[in-house]
Amino acid sequence: MHPWEPYEIPLTARREYRNPYTEVDVWADLEGPGFAKRVHGFWRGGRTFAVRVTATAAGAWRWRTGANVDDPGLVREGSFVAEPWTPEELAANSLRHGFLEPTPNGRALQHADGTPFFLLGDTWWSLGTWRYTWRDSDEDHGIGPQMGLKEMTRYRRAQGYNCIAVIASLHAWANDGRPADIALGDGTAIRSAWANLTTGSAKDMHDSQGRRPFLFPGKVPGYEDVYPDVDRLNPAYFDELDTKIGYLNSQGFVVFLEPTRRDHSMAWKRFYDWPESYARFVHYVWSRYGAHHVILSPIHLDSLARSITPAEYEEGIDLLLDRYGMPPFARLISANPHESVRRCFGDDCRWLTLHMAGNADRRHRRYWEYVAGDFLSEPPRPCLNGEPHYAGWYEGRGGSVGGSPEDDLDVRSAMYGSVLCGGLAGHIYGANGLWGGDVEDYAKNKMWESIQWRSGGQMRHLRDFVLSAGEAYTRLVPHRELVVPNENGPAEGFRGWAFAARTDDRRLFLLYFEPGCAQARVTRALPGATYEVRGFDPETGEWLDWAGKAAVADADGVIQLPAPPADRDLAMQLACPQSL
Repeated sequence: MHPWEPYEIPLTARREYRNPYTEVDVWADLEGPGFAKRVHGFWRGGRTFAVRVTATAAGAWRWRTGANVDDPGLVREGSFVAEPWTPEELAANSLRHGFLEPTPNGRALQHADGTPFFLLGDTWWSLGTWRYTWRDSDEDHGIGPQMGLKEMTRYRRAQGYNCIAVIASLHAWANDGRPADIALGDGTAIRSAWANLTTGSAKDMHDSQGRRPFLFPGKVPGYEDVYPDVDRLNPAYFDELDTKIGYLNSQGFVVFLEPTRRDHSMAWKRFYDWPESYARFVHYVWSRYGAHHVILSPIHLDSLARSITPAEYEEGIDLLLDRYGMPPFARLISANPHESVRRCFGDDCRWLTLHMAGNADRRHRRYWEYVAGDFLSEPPRPCLNGEPHYAGWYEGRGGSVGGSPEDDLDVRSAMYGSVLCGGLAGHIYGANGLWGGDVEDYAKNKMWESIQWRSGGQMRHLRDFVLSAGEAYTRLVPHRELVVPNENGPAEGFRGWAFAARTDDRRLFLLYFEPGCAQARVTRALPGATYEVRGFDPETGEWLDWAGKAAVADADGVIQLPAPPADRDLAMQLACPQSL
C-alpha cells in the first residue's frame, strides 16, 4: 500500500435487503497522519458492499466500518501501513505526487505535494461502454478499427495528455428502435441527442457485457422498456468502469467524472423521488470513485435545453452535501456546463472548487466572456475550458471539415485563447467521433480516424508554450486589451483576434494571434525595460528563429511587435529577463 492509491475494504451483509441500493449506507471512519474523517462506501451487488479509502500520507492508518442498518457483517475494523513511493516510482507516474488541488494563489493546479500539474484532457464521454474496448491482454492492436482503450491511452500519453473526461452512466436507456426524442406531451423529453442516424433510435451505450447502469422496467408510463428504473441500480455495470478508471490512473491520467447527462433529468424528476433519488446516485458515484484520481462533478449540464433548471439540480446537490458533506479527500469539483458553472449555479456555489466553461457558442468571443469572467470572479479558483470548440464541430454548420488545416486552426484558437483568457488549469480537447465513441458504418468521423487528427497532437505544444514561463505562468492575468488592435475579425469566429495574459509585475507577457491579425503593439509594459521576444509556432511546437530578438518599451510602456503572419497563427512570449 502506498499513499494516493485506492484501498478497498470489503463488507458482506448477513441479512438480505429488498433494495440494498436504497436501503443500506455503509462507511468507514478512517484515521491516519493528519486525517480523521468518515468515508462512505457503496453497494457492490448481492450482499456485498465496499468502502474505498486512500492514504493521504505515508504511515500507519486504521479504520472501523459502520452502517445505517443493524447488520454485524457490515461492522469491521482493521489497519494498514502506507509506505512512501521511491523516487523511481514517483517518476514513473506523476499522480503519485497526490490528488489535485489549487496552487496557493488559487489560479492553477498542483499535486498535494506541490508538484505542478497543467491539465491536458481528451473527451471520451462513453468510456464505460463497449465502444472503448477493454482487453486484459497487452497485445497492441494499433490505432485503427481494432483499437481498444489501451491503444488509445498509449497514443494520448505519448502526446502528453494527462486527463480523460467521462460520463459514468452514458446512456442508461434502451435502444428499442423507436425515435430518440420521446416527448410526453408536457415538454418532458426522456431521450435526446446520441441518436443512431440510420434508425433515429437511441445509440447502443451498454458495456461490453450488454449491461446498463440501471435496471428495467422503469416507471415512465408507456416507456417502461425504454427509460430505466433509476431507483434500481445495476452495480455490475460499474465493474467495467472500475477497471477502466483504474487503468487510466495507472497510466498517469486523472479522470474528470460526471455521474449523468442532463437528458435524464426531466423524466427523472417527474417520475421518481426528486431530489432524494438524484442525490443518492451522485453519492454512489462519488463514493465509488472518490479514492481514485478523479475530478468530481454532480451533473453534465452541457445545455439548458431538454433539462431541468440548475436550481432544480441544486436541490439534489444540496441534499447530498447537507447529508454527507464535501468528499472526504478534498476532491476538486466542477461540472461541464452551459456557458460556465458559475453562470449556471451562481458566484456563491458551495461545491465549486474548479471553474469550468464550455458549450453554448464555442467561438472566440466566448473565451473572453466565460473563461475570463470566471477568472475575475471571487474567490479565486482554477479555470479551464472543458468543452471548447471540438475538432470537426462546425462541419455541417458552414464551418471547417474535421481534421483539415482550417479546422486545426479553429481548435488552436480554442486552446490558446482559452488559456490566455485565464484558463491556467489547462485545457480539454474534443473531437467529433471521439466524444460519441463513433464506430458505426454511418459515422461521418470514426473514432480511430479522429483520434489521429493533427489538432489532438498539437495539445502538447500548448503545454510547452505555457510551461516555458516556469512558475510564473501561475501568476498570469488575462489582459486582452493590452494588445492593440486585438480584433481584426468577426466576434463569432476563429480569425483575426489576439489574446494576451500578463503577470502583475509586468515582466512576463504571453500572447496569441489568430490568422488575420493586424500588426499590433503591447501596452502597459515596464517603461524603458528590455524584453526578450520569442515567437512560437503552435502548429509544430517550434520556437522560431528570432535569435537575439529584443524589444524596448518606450516611456509609456508600449512595445511594437513583429507583424504576425497573415495566414497562420502565432504565439509569442515577452519576458524581462530578471523576472524569470
